Amino acid sequence: MEHVVIARSLFGLTMAFHIIFATLGVGIPLMILISELLYQRTKDKDYAIMAKRWTKGQAVLLGVAIPSGTIAGVQLALLWPGFMEIIGKVMALPFQIEIYAFFIEALFMSIYVYAADRISPFMRIVSVFFVLIGATASAVLITNVHAFEGTPAGFEIKDGTITNVDPWAAFFNPSFLVTAGHVVVSAFMTGAFVIASIAAFKMIKNKNNERIYKFHRKALLIGLVVGGVFSLLTAINGHSSAQYLHEYQPEKLAAAEGLFETQNYAPLAIGGFTDKETKEVKFAIEIPWALSFLAGNSFDTVVVGLDDFPEEYWPPLFVHTLFNAMVGIGSMLILLSIIGFLYYKILKRPFFPQWLMWLFVASGPLSVLAIEFGWIFACTGRQPWVIYRIQKTVDAVTNVQPLGIWLLSFFFVYIVLGTAVVLVLRSYFNRHSVEDDLNRINHNQMKGEPL
Repeated sequence: MEHVVIARSLFGLTMAFHIIFATLGVGIPLMILISELLYQRTKDKDYAIMAKRWTKGQAVLLGVAIPSGTIAGVQLALLWPGFMEIIGKVMALPFQIEIYAFFIEALFMSIYVYAADRISPFMRIVSVFFVLIGATASAVLITNVHAFEGTPAGFEIKDGTITNVDPWAAFFNPSFLVTAGHVVVSAFMTGAFVIASIAAFKMIKNKNNERIYKFHRKALLIGLVVGGVFSLLTAINGHSSAQYLHEYQPEKLAAAEGLFETQNYAPLAIGGFTDKETKEVKFAIEIPWALSFLAGNSFDTVVVGLDDFPEEYWPPLFVHTLFNAMVGIGSMLILLSIIGFLYYKILKRPFFPQWLMWLFVASGPLSVLAIEFGWIFACTGRQPWVIYRIQKTVDAVTNVQPLGIWLLSFFFVYIVLGTAVVLVLRSYFNRHSVEDDLNRINHNQMKGEPL
């Protein structure tokens, strides 16, 4: 089991690093598209500058997302040969299609980066739109493999042999739409709040420079509106996800809520930690009947508890804390968006209070943290299965040892890569400030050149 834990830790480390860049790689193109549309509609040059600057950041992030994603693919094959044997025969379809999605993203990203000033406004929008489509499709297709792990379909195993393979049934497995939807809307949410976070920090630093302050306030408002909308959609989708867990992975839902006894009118436990000995969630706030309603849209829905399953099938009980952290951050981001909207649009305040500005700054890191918690919960909550009720994780892992040295090596590599990304982005944007971009555009307008 120690060998399995190290293998899971190594792959989990890679995914924890890659998911940051993959998520922003989906979320930021939406922000670029919105800023481009706003520029074409209003002719406000601030939005054109936003689109260009965010595109530069996206290019750097994409440069790290590609190799880290490649590492994840290689580790899948090397660390989990038993799993890949089934995936190769049943679920290869999304991997094959993903190549074309990435091709679309890379092609139109190149067009927008290098030829935006040479193509028509309509083609600028088309280019960014296809960057968004390619990035979103890549995320959906890869995530579909995760959906398949939770709700496998499209094949049978008879006498240890895989038979009756239906690739499209495997592709459109029962949780495909819900899982894909959750990944996409949460990525859009994260991209928006990261933009809002950076804009808020710049507003604090430039509070005495009215022109720069107004520029970043526009970016902040876009981030809050888009982030608020998609955080709400993430919550709605999360309700659907809970219903799918209730139907297809009941022990995962029970572990998420620390529910041991099967019951109707089941309460929802908020906070606290699960005590295996006493079979209760200590220090939790319970909302009566709420879990039953969450699971089946009815207060008398019977929710299956952990006691109905062999203990060896129980997920690690700390997933309750992960689930609560993910939901708690999401709820806070919705509230934060509402407060920001009320301050600016309803109360008509041109300046936000300092305490609120720092909360805006925290929104970006918190949204990324919620993504991390969500992925860890999704994968850990499926344990001990790598493919639910078909293949255990211990049966899929490689026999190659030792893996500990590789875990330490990759940990060091990701620290170096992460630091390099931060340094490159800081260096570029320090050398190409917003003020420089505003002056350049004003100069180009005076000469009649393209923005």
